[in-house]
Amino acid sequence: MKMADTGKREVCEDADETCKPTAAKLPKCGADNQPDCDGGGECANVLSGFEVKSVLRDSARDKTIFIHGTVEDQEAVVILEKTPMRQDDLAEIFQECRLKLQMKNDIYSTYQLQPPAHLNEIKTTVICPATQKHVKKYLSQEMFLVEETGEDYLSTTLPYIESQSFSVQWVYNILEKKAEADRIVFEDPDPDTGFVLLPDFKWDQKQLYDLYLIAIVHRRNIKSLRDLTSDHLPLLRNISKKGKESIQKQYGMPACKLRVYLHYQPSYYHLHVHFTSLNYDAPGCGVERAHLLTDVIMNLEADPQYYQNRTITYTLRADDNLLLRFREAGRC
Repeated sequence: MKMADTGKREVCEDADETCKPTAAKLPKCGADNQPDCDGGGECANVLSGFEVKSVLRDSARDKTIFIHGTVEDQEAVVILEKTPMRQDDLAEIFQECRLKLQMKNDIYSTYQLQPPAHLNEIKTTVICPATQKHVKKYLSQEMFLVEETGEDYLSTTLPYIESQSFSVQWVYNILEKKAEADRIVFEDPDPDTGFVLLPDFKWDQKQLYDLYLIAIVHRRNIKSLRDLTSDHLPLLRNISKKGKESIQKQYGMPACKLRVYLHYQPSYYHLHVHFTSLNYDAPGCGVERAHLLTDVIMNLEADPQYYQNRTITYTLRADDNLLLRFREAGRC
């Protein structure tokens, strides 16, 4: 095997060989000795006993895999997601990487690049104990388009929501500072127009490309877009104005680079607003689910009962019990 000397990095010419940097930095071990990771340090490996039952979904596009299994006889769902590369890390990646040549043809070469371990992270979300609802949520399913009228909401959707045990206690924990208090980047404490703003767990906060924050309202009597009337305009305007100002101040991202919207159907029934970077193709930002906050405000200014009467189109998964209700009502 011939090596071309390039200083800290070496390039190999044999496709079957792995090239090592001359000054590789080896990651340090010892996570088992640091069980408390609240401060951002390493944690004990809670996944060492994870037993895989099935892969629920695998997205090559999003570089994410959803796995169902057990941890110490408890049902669990584990989500593995490759973290984005950061511009500040590029020099170290190039200098300290291992390269394996896959193909070389004229000026074109393809390699498998193995970066230093600390720059090759996988974001991991663990839901344990997980319920069957969690398993179904992440299972790959056929999708169906539903056109929900105002009457459909009152006769089918609302009774379904009220019949289900959709717990939002974790939301109340945030609002009451019992959990995630250190993650809140802004709060307006007003009980009518106030909200808390904090990063969504989809964002690792290491780069602005995929910026993603959630504004959760203090009011507990607004489940979703369907509940909104012109009476809520002060709340919505306040979220829009102060949310954008806070993100500009905290992260330097201007309002013209933000996508601000609500989901319908939402993933949980306590009103919240999404703030994402325009550069980020966030899950659920498509036309069949996302409603821009500016459009919501203008619609309510034009018609105080707009969302009580309007037909809203959205998608439901094949195993969603709400879809079954629509089918039973002859609406799908």
